[in-house]
Amino acid sequence: MRCFCFTLANLLLLQNPGHSFTSVKDQQRRSKTVIAAAPSDEVGDFVGRREMLKMACMSALSVPSIVNAISSEEGNLSELPPEAARSYLQYRIPLQINADYYVFELQELMEDPQKWGDVGQLFQVNNNRGQGQPSRIERDYVNPMRILGLSMPPDIADEMRDSQFKFEKAMAKITKATAGIRRDLPVEIESSAVPLAKEGWEEGRVALNSFFKTLNEATGLNELKGIPAAGPNQNKEYGRSKRRYVELAKKTKVCQNRGGPALSQGWGKLMVSGYLQDSCGIPDLDDYFKQ
Repeated sequence: MRCFCFTLANLLLLQNPGHSFTSVKDQQRRSKTVIAAAPSDEVGDFVGRREMLKMACMSALSVPSIVNAISSEEGNLSELPPEAARSYLQYRIPLQINADYYVFELQELMEDPQKWGDVGQLFQVNNNRGQGQPSRIERDYVNPMRILGLSMPPDIADEMRDSQFKFEKAMAKITKATAGIRRDLPVEIESSAVPLAKEGWEEGRVALNSFFKTLNEATGLNELKGIPAAGPNQNKEYGRSKRRYVELAKKTKVCQNRGGPALSQGWGKLMVSGYLQDSCGIPDLDDYFKQ
């Protein structure tokens, strides 16, 4: 949920095949743990505060989620290739949480050039110790979109790939608008920068919605909620709780900070095991997802 990192930045998407779902039948028989990207740094009155995105350059941490069993009568999962069904069940919750970040947090950052130093970190590749880590945008959005697209039948994959490319193009606009801006480093902002950043955000919203629409139609579950256009009724139309998003970010931050960065890998393992959810009071992500 990682350097957006809601880490969210991703809440962490499964990168270790050993943590993947074994089969669709296993999904139907029992619940399995899904890795999501962990929310980022300091969370005050609003998650989008500058300190939150400091986590964008850290290794991705994950929070646990229990996926309810899905019967063969529910949706089209049984008709999809097994890898497509597994990928959907693995990435649906992280993708929705990242959509929450996109609307509740990133949108506000587009409005304030003083916070664009944080935005720049979303696109920053971490080459710590010579081990290149993808940017948060790549990790939390593009990689899941790519993996899901590759797992789908060709006709569906083409639609998803088109949405993915449009999203990447939109993010490039935000990168261009915010380029060269760093925290606490006064620079002159061109008059065209803010409109360009907002344009990139809007095009990214449309692309993400298109991806969700294709995925909902492919699975027949209609679980992923698209982001409404900006406006006074946006949150109401979205139908997801900003308060619950902030709560999730706060509690994940507390868990991440226990022991400091040196123990981040250990915390990641605890998150995978489900221990962290019990000890830190992190909300059940399956329940959070279905709000």
